[in-house]
Amino acid sequence: MGMSRSQGCFGYPLSIFFIVVNEFCERFSYYGMRALLILYFRRFIGWDDNLSTAIYHTFVALCYLTPILGALIADSWLGKFKTIVSLSIVYTIGQAVISVSSINDLTDFDHDGIPDNLPTHVALSMIGLALIALGTGGIKPCVSAFGGDQFEEGQEKQRNRFFSIFYLAINAGSLLSTIITPMLRVQQCGIHSKQACYPLAFGVPAALMAIALIVFVIGSGMYKKFQPQGNVMAKVVKCIGFALKNRFKHRSKEFPKREHWLDWAKEKYDERLISQIKMVTRVMFLYIPLPMFWALFDQQGSRWTLQATAMSGKIGLLEIQPDQMQTVNAILIVIMVPIVDAVIYPLIAKCGFNFTSLKKMTVGMFLASMAFVVAAIVQVEIDKTLPVFPKQNEVQIKVLNIGNDNMTVYFPGSAVTLDQMSQTNEFMTFDVDKLTSINISSTGLPIIPVTHKFEQGHRHTLLVWAPNNYRVVKDGLNQKPEKGENGIRFINSFDDSFNITMDGKVYVNVTSHNASEYQFFPLGVKSLTLSPTQQTPPQCKNDFQSSNLEFGSAYTYVIRRKSDGCAELHMFEDIAPNTVNMALQIPQYFLITCGEVVFSVTGLEFSYSQAPSNMKSVLQAGWLLTVAVGNIIVLIVAGAGQFSEQWAEYILFAALLLVVCVIFAIMARFYTYINPAEIEAQFDDDDKKKSLENIYSTVTPVSQTQM
Repeated sequence: MGMSRSQGCFGYPLSIFFIVVNEFCERFSYYGMRALLILYFRRFIGWDDNLSTAIYHTFVALCYLTPILGALIADSWLGKFKTIVSLSIVYTIGQAVISVSSINDLTDFDHDGIPDNLPTHVALSMIGLALIALGTGGIKPCVSAFGGDQFEEGQEKQRNRFFSIFYLAINAGSLLSTIITPMLRVQQCGIHSKQACYPLAFGVPAALMAIALIVFVIGSGMYKKFQPQGNVMAKVVKCIGFALKNRFKHRSKEFPKREHWLDWAKEKYDERLISQIKMVTRVMFLYIPLPMFWALFDQQGSRWTLQATAMSGKIGLLEIQPDQMQTVNAILIVIMVPIVDAVIYPLIAKCGFNFTSLKKMTVGMFLASMAFVVAAIVQVEIDKTLPVFPKQNEVQIKVLNIGNDNMTVYFPGSAVTLDQMSQTNEFMTFDVDKLTSINISSTGLPIIPVTHKFEQGHRHTLLVWAPNNYRVVKDGLNQKPEKGENGIRFINSFDDSFNITMDGKVYVNVTSHNASEYQFFPLGVKSLTLSPTQQTPPQCKNDFQSSNLEFGSAYTYVIRRKSDGCAELHMFEDIAPNTVNMALQIPQYFLITCGEVVFSVTGLEFSYSQAPSNMKSVLQAGWLLTVAVGNIIVLIVAGAGQFSEQWAEYILFAALLLVVCVIFAIMARFYTYINPAEIEAQFDDDDKKKSLENIYSTVTPVSQTQM
């Protein structure tokens, strides 16, 4: 490789610019596609929530497991540059395949807007995802290490700054894509039938990936490229295996001990390799506690988003959807990385405190743990405002009088009298076994028993109307409406049926003295239309406005007959809207983001600086492996520990990370920093001396035989 001094720019190699732009495009492409994936599974392919989530997490975990493959290819076979290029091509093909898989007209032969052959779409999208996982995972460890390679000795400061800029590019890419991609999906497109434009939304990331690849290749002439040095990973595994075997053979007392367990490989392997493996194993040992950090960090997308659905998104003039809160993390990163790098670290250094990489990472873990304590406090605040829903062995009942007379309802141990058009304010909770009899009566008439099998663990509404009629309706809502939407249902007190259209959704055939199912709407005032019936006089108005819907509420509208025969609406509140403000999530996002800045950027840079030159990608892959394991921990903990209280789960995670943080701090105390380049230079000098001696010792005999 030519050691020509590459062109500089602000003391940075110019080639860095290409690498950072490439990373930005690649992350935009990846996160854009990921933001769509769940919706695509749910709405286009039509899988349920659980299957979609499981496949989604499996895909994410795969993306963090494939780096090992990429590192192997790069360090032992193709070199980093060729690996990045060839796997980027695989990646681009994968993106293209998944956007083709979302083209509705591909199998929609009868042009009704529904694909006729779903398995084709499923197969294509799985092939696409597999290629993407291979591509994104395979180039991950190589791109950051390849960037680090561009710096000369003595450019450590610039190199550390590069890892920060690199991280900034990752987050700028993900931030823009999480904002832009959903906008593309909302567009309508299609040849024969118009519908949400998945091909466009998947296609833009694919195009960006192609751009990323082209940008990277354009810079080709400027890069410092190192030759791959044989199959490093296999050597490492064999050497470790041999050392362990050899150590086991010589386990009895008569053999002298050796300084390090890897020294038992000396019989077969050279000292340079052994010292390189020592560097790697010491860092890998430090990685053991790290997945716990990622386990907490990765819950922003799942648990914290769910927490936001029970909160109110009115922040000042903004109205924020729960899933948009995640962008707070990316926005804060883009702000915090430069501040931490340019202001906070220099300040700490001025105070004479040696803030080493491992100390930074310990602080990062502590901050993430505190973020979860804050999340738990917010959760407790939310729980205070949440309605009480029935437990497994309970039933909740609300009485709603839709008639024109007073009615009395007798429950075990209490009686309720309701005026016309009124309801009991709260749901009444009964133990199933104790709910022996319910009776109703209106003034001066005999008592009628309610015979109905109430379903356990659910809310029910008991509709009553004079003289002595009743109907029990199962509400079907035993939690807050999802995604912060609002549930609306209609109850009809006329003698014939209505169709109701509200904000584009239709309630078909709501029959007499009966309730519709709930349908769900985002925030705002909605307009609704009643279809006129035989009973309503022609001059009646049939258009109404709903109240201003906020977040997570549920209402019942009773359609009632006025004296002139026209319909009017009476609104009853079933579930109160969320009151705790989403802005309360900002402190926990701030803490976990600060934790991420000092933990993650430092981890990338530490993994690079402590690795021998031929194992840079291997250690980057090891670092990414901790992310994969973190994802798996979440799946296990969320699956195994069913907490009745969400805040308790947050506190458990915080406590686990605190324990891990203390263990890590102790491990870090015993770690000594090294400079791999110096150690390798030492070996190079020894090799030179040896080879010179060899030349002198072999020269003379040869010359004699030739005479």
